[in-house]
Amino acid sequence: MPCSPAAPVRAGGARSFPLAGSPKEFSPVTALLDLDRPLAPAGSLPERSAVLPPPQLPYMQRELIARATASGRRWQSLARMQLSEQEIGMGRHADHANARVLQRIIGEHGWPGVPLVGQDGATAAWQIALRADTDAFVQRAAARAMYAATQRGTASIQQWAHLHDRCLLNAELPQLFGTQYLRGADGLELEPVRDPDTLDTRRAEVGLPPVADALRDLRLRLAAAPRTPDQKNDGTSTSSFTDSA
Repeated sequence: MPCSPAAPVRAGGARSFPLAGSPKEFSPVTALLDLDRPLAPAGSLPERSAVLPPPQLPYMQRELIARATASGRRWQSLARMQLSEQEIGMGRHADHANARVLQRIIGEHGWPGVPLVGQDGATAAWQIALRADTDAFVQRAAARAMYAATQRGTASIQQWAHLHDRCLLNAELPQLFGTQYLRGADGLELEPVRDPDTLDTRRAEVGLPPVADALRDLRLRLAAAPRTPDQKNDGTSTSSFTDSA
């Protein structure tokens, strides 16, 4: 990201660089889901303990996991202000390349959900989408495709809520589920939220914990050592610099 190591950093990811241009027909509002439309119930993902069939596209699973893992290491270092300006720029280019790979996958197969790439591959795709801040068009397309997958039960509605909030903030709109934070000089601050009085109600509707609990967990994670690549995440709370609470 373009911020200097000493600058305040957003736990949900900084937005201080210009977003890539998107087609004129996609305005910041029409490119996102209609916020006044009630959310349809999400399908149920299988429990992690359930025996799942092998992913249909294992080569795609491996590529998504490899890309998300490499990106995750950079973002964890960025969250702890451990990257140089050169490393930040190189990471931004890598995230843009990852976004293009995800765009191609969505164009050919739709959202890469659990049947295609397994639970770990689907989580990796979500992490790539979260980090696609340099390409607003791809990030929004990923959010729409992922939401459709939640209705089929092949993607996590909790993870989608993080991505939806990310898209809203990158479009200069208040977030809906309160998953994104600004890491400033006085600690973590919640980014602007639509109708904050009903925030915990909306979070509960998509299976997220109360915002106070999520903030406590996020502070503990940021103070702790980075996770190892084999530690899992279902989107109820997230550990890297982009994936906030």
